[in-house]
Amino acid sequence: MDEDFARTDAEAGGRGPLISPDELAAELDRVTVLDVRYAMGGPPGREEHAAGHVPGAAYVDLDRDLAAPPGAGGRHPLPDEASFEAAMRRVGVGRDRPVVVYDDWQGRAAARAWWLLRHHGHADVRVLDGGWSAWLEDGHPAESGETTPEPGDFSVSAVKGTAVVDADDVLGVDVLIDARATERYAGETEPVDPVAGHIPGAVNVPTTDNLDERGRFLPADRLREAYARVGAHTDGTVAAYCGSGVTAAHDLLAMEVAGIPAALYPGSWSGWVTDPERPVATGRRPGPRRPR
Repeated sequence: MDEDFARTDAEAGGRGPLISPDELAAELDRVTVLDVRYAMGGPPGREEHAAGHVPGAAYVDLDRDLAAPPGAGGRHPLPDEASFEAAMRRVGVGRDRPVVVYDDWQGRAAARAWWLLRHHGHADVRVLDGGWSAWLEDGHPAESGETTPEPGDFSVSAVKGTAVVDADDVLGVDVLIDARATERYAGETEPVDPVAGHIPGAVNVPTTDNLDERGRFLPADRLREAYARVGAHTDGTVAAYCGSGVTAAHDLLAMEVAGIPAALYPGSWSGWVTDPERPVATGRRPGPRRPR
Protein backbone atom coordinates (compact mmCIF):
# COMPACT_ATOMS: atom_id res chain seq x y z
CA MET A 1 0.00 0.00 0.00
CA ASP A 2 1.12 3.54 -0.70
CA GLU A 3 1.44 4.77 2.89
CA ASP A 4 1.48 8.44 1.87
CA PHE A 5 -2.28 8.99 1.80
CA ALA A 6 -2.79 12.26 -0.05
CA ARG A 7 -3.77 15.47 1.61
CA THR A 8 -7.15 16.85 0.72
CA ASP A 9 -7.36 19.81 -1.60
CA ALA A 10 -8.28 22.05 1.34
CA GLU A 11 -5.23 20.88 3.29
CA ALA A 12 -3.05 21.61 0.27
CA GLY A 13 -4.37 25.16 0.05
CA GLY A 14 -6.48 24.59 -3.08
CA ARG A 15 -9.83 26.05 -4.05
CA GLY A 16 -11.80 22.87 -3.45
CA PRO A 17 -12.67 20.16 -5.96
CA LEU A 18 -16.05 21.49 -7.15
CA ILE A 19 -17.08 24.44 -9.29
CA SER A 20 -20.63 25.67 -9.93
CA PRO A 21 -21.98 26.43 -13.42
CA ASP A 22 -21.99 30.17 -12.68
CA GLU A 23 -18.40 30.04 -11.43
CA LEU A 24 -17.29 28.15 -14.53
CA ALA A 25 -19.07 30.62 -16.82
CA ALA A 26 -17.11 33.44 -15.17
CA GLU A 27 -13.79 31.61 -15.62
CA LEU A 28 -14.40 29.99 -19.00
CA ASP A 29 -11.65 31.84 -20.83
CA ARG A 30 -9.08 30.98 -18.13
CA VAL A 31 -9.58 27.22 -17.81
CA THR A 32 -9.34 24.06 -19.90
CA VAL A 33 -12.69 22.25 -19.95
CA LEU A 34 -12.98 18.49 -20.54
CA ASP A 35 -16.22 16.71 -21.44
CA VAL A 36 -16.12 13.15 -20.03
CA ARG A 37 -19.68 12.07 -20.81
CA TYR A 38 -19.99 8.31 -20.50
CA ALA A 39 -22.68 5.67 -20.01
CA MET A 40 -21.75 2.31 -18.49
CA GLY A 41 -22.44 -0.34 -21.13
CA GLY A 42 -23.40 2.27 -23.71
CA PRO A 43 -21.61 3.99 -26.60
CA PRO A 44 -18.98 6.66 -25.94
CA GLY A 45 -20.28 10.19 -25.51
CA ARG A 46 -18.58 11.68 -28.56
CA GLU A 47 -21.86 12.11 -30.45
CA GLU A 48 -23.41 13.83 -27.44
CA HIS A 49 -20.39 16.11 -27.25
CA ALA A 50 -20.72 17.02 -30.93
CA ALA A 51 -24.42 17.78 -30.46
CA GLY A 52 -23.75 20.20 -27.63
CA HIS A 53 -21.09 20.95 -25.02
CA VAL A 54 -19.71 23.66 -22.77
CA PRO A 55 -18.04 26.16 -25.13
CA GLY A 56 -14.45 25.14 -25.81
CA ALA A 57 -14.71 21.77 -24.05
CA ALA A 58 -12.69 18.91 -25.55
CA TYR A 59 -14.08 15.39 -25.47
CA VAL A 60 -12.35 12.71 -23.37
CA ASP A 61 -13.17 9.03 -23.97
CA LEU A 62 -13.17 7.28 -20.59
CA ASP A 63 -12.47 3.80 -21.96
CA ARG A 64 -9.67 4.96 -24.26
CA ASP A 65 -8.12 7.89 -22.40
CA LEU A 66 -8.76 7.18 -18.71
CA ALA A 67 -8.30 3.40 -18.53
CA ALA A 68 -6.10 0.57 -19.76
CA PRO A 69 -7.60 -2.53 -21.43
CA PRO A 70 -9.48 -4.92 -19.10
CA GLY A 71 -7.55 -7.74 -17.49
CA ALA A 72 -6.33 -8.96 -14.12
CA GLY A 73 -6.47 -5.35 -12.93
CA GLY A 74 -10.23 -5.21 -13.52
CA ARG A 75 -12.52 -3.73 -16.14
CA HIS A 76 -10.99 -0.25 -16.00
CA PRO A 77 -7.35 -0.48 -14.85
CA LEU A 78 -5.49 2.77 -14.52
CA PRO A 79 -3.89 3.87 -17.81
CA ASP A 80 -0.12 3.74 -18.03
CA GLU A 81 1.54 7.08 -17.45
CA ALA A 82 2.74 7.64 -21.01
CA SER A 83 -0.69 6.96 -22.49
CA PHE A 84 -2.44 9.23 -19.99
CA GLU A 85 0.06 12.04 -20.52
CA ALA A 86 -0.40 11.82 -24.31
CA ALA A 87 -4.19 11.81 -24.00
CA MET A 88 -4.21 14.86 -21.75
CA ARG A 89 -1.84 16.76 -24.01
CA ARG A 90 -4.06 15.91 -26.99
CA VAL A 91 -7.11 17.48 -25.32
CA GLY A 92 -5.19 20.61 -24.40
CA VAL A 93 -4.28 20.10 -20.74
CA GLY A 94 -1.36 22.26 -19.64
CA ARG A 95 0.81 22.09 -16.57
CA ASP A 96 -0.18 25.50 -15.23
CA ARG A 97 -3.69 26.09 -16.58
CA PRO A 98 -6.66 25.11 -14.37
CA VAL A 99 -8.83 22.22 -15.58
CA VAL A 100 -12.57 21.69 -15.15
CA VAL A 101 -14.13 18.31 -15.98
CA TYR A 102 -17.79 17.42 -16.37
CA ASP A 103 -20.10 14.65 -17.50
CA ASP A 104 -23.85 13.94 -17.52
CA TRP A 105 -23.65 11.12 -14.95
CA GLN A 106 -23.79 13.26 -11.80
CA GLY A 107 -20.00 13.47 -11.69
CA ARG A 108 -19.15 9.76 -11.70
CA ALA A 109 -17.06 9.76 -14.89
CA ALA A 110 -15.76 13.29 -14.34
CA ALA A 111 -14.49 12.22 -10.92
CA ARG A 112 -12.30 9.60 -12.61
CA ALA A 113 -10.66 12.31 -14.76
CA TRP A 114 -10.33 14.59 -11.71
CA TRP A 115 -8.69 11.83 -9.69
CA LEU A 116 -6.25 10.82 -12.44
CA LEU A 117 -5.14 14.38 -13.10
CA ARG A 118 -4.65 14.99 -9.39
CA HIS A 119 -2.89 11.63 -9.01
CA HIS A 120 -0.43 12.55 -11.73
CA GLY A 121 0.37 15.92 -10.26
CA HIS A 122 -1.95 18.54 -11.76
CA ALA A 123 -2.48 21.08 -9.00
CA ASP A 124 -5.79 22.69 -10.04
CA VAL A 125 -8.58 20.37 -11.20
CA ARG A 126 -12.25 20.80 -10.41
CA VAL A 127 -15.48 18.98 -11.25
CA LEU A 128 -18.50 20.88 -12.55
CA ASP A 129 -21.11 20.30 -9.85
CA GLY A 130 -24.22 18.86 -11.50
CA GLY A 131 -22.46 18.43 -14.83
CA TRP A 132 -23.87 19.13 -18.24
CA SER A 133 -27.49 19.16 -17.11
CA ALA A 134 -26.71 21.76 -14.42
CA TRP A 135 -24.89 23.90 -16.99
CA LEU A 136 -28.03 23.99 -19.13
CA GLU A 137 -30.45 24.29 -16.20
CA ASP A 138 -28.59 27.37 -14.99
CA GLY A 139 -29.01 29.05 -18.38
CA HIS A 140 -25.51 28.83 -19.85
CA PRO A 141 -24.79 28.54 -23.58
CA ALA A 142 -23.93 25.41 -25.52
CA GLU A 143 -21.59 24.95 -28.46
CA SER A 144 -21.87 22.20 -31.07
CA GLY A 145 -19.44 20.46 -33.40
CA GLU A 146 -15.99 19.03 -32.86
CA THR A 147 -13.44 20.77 -30.66
CA THR A 148 -9.78 20.70 -31.67
CA PRO A 149 -7.75 22.30 -28.89
CA GLU A 150 -4.16 23.41 -29.07
CA PRO A 151 -1.97 20.59 -27.68
CA GLY A 152 -1.09 20.98 -24.01
CA ASP A 153 2.19 20.51 -22.18
CA PHE A 154 0.96 18.44 -19.24
CA SER A 155 3.53 16.02 -17.81
CA VAL A 156 2.90 13.33 -15.23
CA SER A 157 4.72 13.95 -11.98
CA ALA A 158 6.83 11.48 -10.06
CA VAL A 159 5.20 12.83 -6.90
CA LYS A 160 1.61 11.58 -6.81
CA GLY A 161 -1.15 13.82 -5.51
CA THR A 162 -3.58 11.01 -4.61
CA ALA A 163 -2.96 7.61 -3.07
CA VAL A 164 -3.68 4.07 -4.22
CA VAL A 165 -3.92 0.74 -2.43
CA ASP A 166 -3.49 -2.61 -4.18
CA ALA A 167 -5.16 -6.00 -3.76
CA ASP A 168 -2.41 -7.28 -1.48
CA ASP A 169 -2.98 -4.53 1.09
CA VAL A 170 -6.61 -3.46 0.71
CA LEU A 171 -7.74 -5.65 3.63
CA GLY A 172 -5.39 -3.70 5.90
CA VAL A 173 -7.10 -0.34 5.38
CA ASP A 174 -8.87 0.93 8.50
CA VAL A 175 -12.07 1.87 6.63
CA LEU A 176 -12.77 0.36 3.21
CA ILE A 177 -15.73 1.90 1.37
CA ASP A 178 -17.71 0.20 -1.41
CA ALA A 179 -19.29 2.86 -3.64
CA ARG A 180 -21.68 0.56 -5.53
CA ALA A 181 -25.45 0.38 -5.14
CA THR A 182 -26.46 -1.45 -1.98
CA GLU A 183 -27.95 -4.38 -3.92
CA ARG A 184 -24.61 -5.07 -5.58
CA TYR A 185 -22.64 -4.57 -2.37
CA ALA A 186 -24.90 -7.08 -0.63
CA GLY A 187 -24.55 -9.64 -3.42
CA GLU A 188 -28.29 -9.60 -4.07
CA THR A 189 -27.69 -8.81 -7.72
CA GLU A 190 -24.64 -8.54 -9.95
CA PRO A 191 -25.33 -7.35 -13.51
CA VAL A 192 -21.70 -6.89 -14.61
CA ASP A 193 -19.11 -9.01 -12.81
CA PRO A 194 -18.99 -12.84 -12.57
CA VAL A 195 -19.13 -12.98 -8.75
CA ALA A 196 -21.57 -11.19 -6.46
CA GLY A 197 -20.74 -9.69 -3.07
CA HIS A 198 -18.15 -7.38 -1.55
CA ILE A 199 -14.68 -7.37 -0.06
CA PRO A 200 -14.91 -8.60 3.54
CA GLY A 201 -15.07 -5.77 6.05
CA ALA A 202 -16.06 -3.13 3.50
CA VAL A 203 -18.80 -0.66 4.36
CA ASN A 204 -21.24 0.69 1.79
CA VAL A 205 -21.63 4.34 0.77
CA PRO A 206 -23.40 4.36 -2.63
CA THR A 207 -22.53 7.32 -4.82
CA THR A 208 -26.17 8.42 -4.70
CA ASP A 209 -25.65 9.23 -1.00
CA ASN A 210 -23.27 12.03 -2.01
CA LEU A 211 -25.92 13.99 -3.90
CA ASP A 212 -28.97 16.12 -3.26
CA GLU A 213 -32.27 15.86 -5.10
CA ARG A 214 -30.89 17.95 -7.99
CA GLY A 215 -27.92 15.67 -8.52
CA ARG A 216 -25.43 18.10 -6.98
CA PHE A 217 -23.02 17.32 -4.17
CA LEU A 218 -24.19 17.75 -0.61
CA PRO A 219 -22.52 20.44 1.52
CA ALA A 220 -19.27 19.52 3.24
CA ASP A 221 -20.82 19.21 6.71
CA ARG A 222 -23.46 16.74 5.54
CA LEU A 223 -20.86 14.69 3.68
CA ARG A 224 -18.67 14.59 6.79
CA GLU A 225 -21.65 13.29 8.77
CA ALA A 226 -22.44 10.65 6.14
CA TYR A 227 -18.91 9.28 6.08
CA ALA A 228 -18.50 9.52 9.85
CA ARG A 229 -21.43 7.09 10.15
CA VAL A 230 -19.29 4.38 8.51
CA GLY A 231 -16.17 5.32 10.48
CA ALA A 232 -14.42 7.42 7.82
CA HIS A 233 -12.77 10.53 9.19
CA THR A 234 -9.37 12.17 9.32
CA ASP A 235 -7.90 9.60 11.73
CA GLY A 236 -6.66 6.33 10.25
CA THR A 237 -6.57 5.16 6.64
CA VAL A 238 -9.57 5.20 4.30
CA ALA A 239 -9.90 3.73 0.81
CA ALA A 240 -12.72 3.30 -1.69
CA TYR A 241 -13.55 0.86 -4.45
CA CYS A 242 -16.50 0.14 -6.74
CA GLY A 243 -17.07 -2.26 -9.63
CA SER A 244 -14.19 -1.22 -11.85
CA GLY A 245 -12.49 1.74 -10.16
CA VAL A 246 -14.48 4.49 -11.92
CA THR A 247 -17.38 5.43 -9.65
CA ALA A 248 -15.25 4.95 -6.51
CA ALA A 249 -13.69 8.28 -7.50
CA HIS A 250 -17.10 9.84 -6.84
CA ASP A 251 -16.86 8.80 -3.18
CA LEU A 252 -13.26 10.05 -3.12
CA LEU A 253 -14.45 13.38 -4.53
CA ALA A 254 -17.16 13.59 -1.87
CA MET A 255 -14.62 12.84 0.84
CA GLU A 256 -12.35 15.51 -0.62
CA VAL A 257 -15.19 18.00 -0.20
CA ALA A 258 -15.57 16.74 3.37
CA GLY A 259 -11.85 17.05 4.11
CA ILE A 260 -11.24 13.30 4.49
CA PRO A 261 -8.07 11.97 2.82
CA ALA A 262 -8.66 8.62 1.11
CA ALA A 263 -7.03 6.24 -1.36
CA LEU A 264 -8.39 4.39 -4.39
CA TYR A 265 -8.28 0.63 -4.87
CA PRO A 266 -8.08 0.80 -8.70
CA GLY A 267 -8.81 -2.86 -9.44
CA SER A 268 -11.99 -2.68 -7.37
CA TRP A 269 -14.46 -5.57 -7.34
CA SER A 270 -13.82 -6.61 -10.95
CA GLY A 271 -10.11 -6.96 -10.19
CA TRP A 272 -10.64 -8.56 -6.77
CA VAL A 273 -12.67 -11.46 -8.19
CA THR A 274 -10.12 -12.36 -10.88
CA ASP A 275 -8.41 -14.40 -8.14
CA PRO A 276 -10.76 -17.16 -6.86
CA GLU A 277 -8.70 -17.45 -3.67
CA ARG A 278 -9.72 -13.98 -2.51
CA PRO A 279 -12.50 -13.95 0.09
CA VAL A 280 -16.01 -12.71 -0.70
CA ALA A 281 -18.68 -11.46 1.69
CA THR A 282 -22.41 -10.94 1.15
CA GLY A 283 -25.20 -9.22 3.05
CA ARG A 284 -26.03 -5.61 3.81
CA ARG A 285 -23.96 -5.43 7.01
CA PRO A 286 -20.16 -5.66 6.86
CA GLY A 287 -18.81 -8.92 8.19
CA PRO A 288 -15.38 -9.50 9.75
CA ARG A 289 -12.32 -9.44 7.55
CA ARG A 290 -10.67 -12.78 7.00
CA PRO A 291 -7.05 -13.51 6.09
CA ARG A 292 -6.58 -14.67 2.54
